[in-house]
Amino acid sequence: MKTTGWLIAAACGLMLPACAGHDKGGTRYEDPSAMAVLEPTQGSTVRGAVDFVRKGGAVLVTVNLSGLPPNSTHGIHIHEIGDCTARDGASAGPHFNPSSSDHGGTTGFKRHGGDLGNLTADAKGEIAATIKVNGDIAFGNGADSIVGRGIVVHANADDLKSQPAGNSGARLACGVITRNPDRKTTQG
Repeated sequence: MKTTGWLIAAACGLMLPACAGHDKGGTRYEDPSAMAVLEPTQGSTVRGAVDFVRKGGAVLVTVNLSGLPPNSTHGIHIHEIGDCTARDGASAGPHFNPSSSDHGGTTGFKRHGGDLGNLTADAKGEIAATIKVNGDIAFGNGADSIVGRGIVVHANADDLKSQPAGNSGARLACGVITRNPDRKTTQG
């Protein structure tokens, strides 16, 4: 009997890590990930996709955009509200800032949770880049999660210091961040 109890305890211990990756619907996800498809705001031609994947203590944000002016630099931010219905993108609200921090860049702890810095388009007006963000991007269901939030590409470069939003100008494209369905692995 002693051996049987030990085997059951060992089996449960081995199964816990596998169960930890399940959401309420029974779908297991690999490393937390999310994505957004960005559509142009009124008068803009900017569109593309953004993918968020946790790798160790950082999140890699892969951005693919087109329709930008050649060789131009643009701020990109996660916004509080996952609503892109306003023609100018204003329905996405202010920058996502769960820690009530000052605006900043992609590093350090004095920054909004939505600060993703700047990206520069190539000679064709396209961006294919990966931003490494250390720290506080969450993919769960809590108040600090980016899932269900908006992501916005702005007309100007973010100065990484002006409060509250980096003086990055009009909103050129907007998308809603969702769990990445391509990262699902198994049903459990």
